[in-house]
Amino acid sequence: MSQQPWGGRFKEEPDPLIDRFTRSLAVDSRLFHEDITGSRAYAKALVGVGVLTRDEQAQIDGALAAIETDLTNHPFSSPPPLGEGRVAAPVAEDIHMFVEQRLIEKLGPLGGKLHTGRSRNDQVTLDLRLYVKAAGADLLTAIAALQSALVGRAREQIETVMPGYTHTQRAQPVLLAHHLLAYVEMLHRDHGRIKDAVKRADLSPLGAGALAGSGFPIDRQVSACSIAMIHLSRLCGEIVLWTSVEFSFATLPDGLASGSSMMPNKKNPCAAELVRAKSGRVAGDLVNLLMVLKGLPLAYNRDLQEDKEALFDAVDTTHDCLQVTATLVEGLRFDVDQMRAAAVTGYTLATELADYLSRKGMPFRDAHRVIGQLVASAAASNRSLESYSVGELSAFSPLFGADVAEHLTLEGALKSRDVLGGTAPSRVREALAHVET
Repeated sequence: MSQQPWGGRFKEEPDPLIDRFTRSLAVDSRLFHEDITGSRAYAKALVGVGVLTRDEQAQIDGALAAIETDLTNHPFSSPPPLGEGRVAAPVAEDIHMFVEQRLIEKLGPLGGKLHTGRSRNDQVTLDLRLYVKAAGADLLTAIAALQSALVGRAREQIETVMPGYTHTQRAQPVLLAHHLLAYVEMLHRDHGRIKDAVKRADLSPLGAGALAGSGFPIDRQVSACSIAMIHLSRLCGEIVLWTSVEFSFATLPDGLASGSSMMPNKKNPCAAELVRAKSGRVAGDLVNLLMVLKGLPLAYNRDLQEDKEALFDAVDTTHDCLQVTATLVEGLRFDVDQMRAAAVTGYTLATELADYLSRKGMPFRDAHRVIGQLVASAAASNRSLESYSVGELSAFSPLFGADVAEHLTLEGALKSRDVLGGTAPSRVREALAHVET
């Protein structure tokens, strides 16, 4: 008869290749805290149905606490060789069997009573739910820290003007604080998604036995991580652009940048580039998990053993990237003069002139065409829009008057965007005050 815990009906031991292939302790060993927490709770439930006496439950609880302390002080090797955990530990195929074997070592047959009425299927679901709760709390803290860094920089740069971009072309002037607060809003939505995943995970499947395998909070957690990573990728992508010589909007301190092994002039934003790249990795974790779940019939299937690597990688990577991005945001040194100069080049005030003509009664589509002709003329003669006199502007439309001058300044352009969500200084201060409360 097989010596496996489930080997009663088997005459032979597993083939060594299959045995090695189906082990998961190298991955799920990090769930030992959650597994032991669930087992301690389950032991109490067994007292209520008469399987354990209170004295037996106390012995099991003490032994499990000792195992947890031992594993905390003497962690598994990473990964455990052939799934065996610590040196001289009995072979176990997963963390559930490892803990059970250690418990039986300590208590003998009493340790074997703990699994009464329980399946590894509800154990693994419980472990993952407990993990999602703890990991989700850590992610929420990391998101809040990045939001705080962005809000702090927005407060510092409340008067800094920069060009806003569409199609990577300069479009209209905006406040840097307005731009940074957009990421605060994205992260606020990420916070909500992860909080929802944690809420959905906060249910216990213990007692459901072998058919508890259909309740999986992990897809929402990985989905929330992948969306958050897209936002981090966008922010770090802008850090890469802003710190380039072509933009020169900001620099990173030496401690947050890297050099080149060949070119002594280089100062590379490698950490930002890696965050940008790792977003694809976490999105891949989501696809990985979805492909594992695709087409599975109801209840537990061994396919689900593959879910943990994707979940752990998504959580670990997202948490690390949140911390790195917060450090980068705090370390950025903005070149206010360079950003202001860029904000007024590229004919970024053209929309202000089109709006000006519209307010004078010209249909916007006609105003758009007129200002387009003005921009073409200015570009051909290498002039700025601000250099045109009222008389010269009148050649393009008689609606231009002396009051047009106030619309040809950055301050005037910003002030005109006085709407909810606009980049007018008063509106940005309102938005900043809102996120600080």
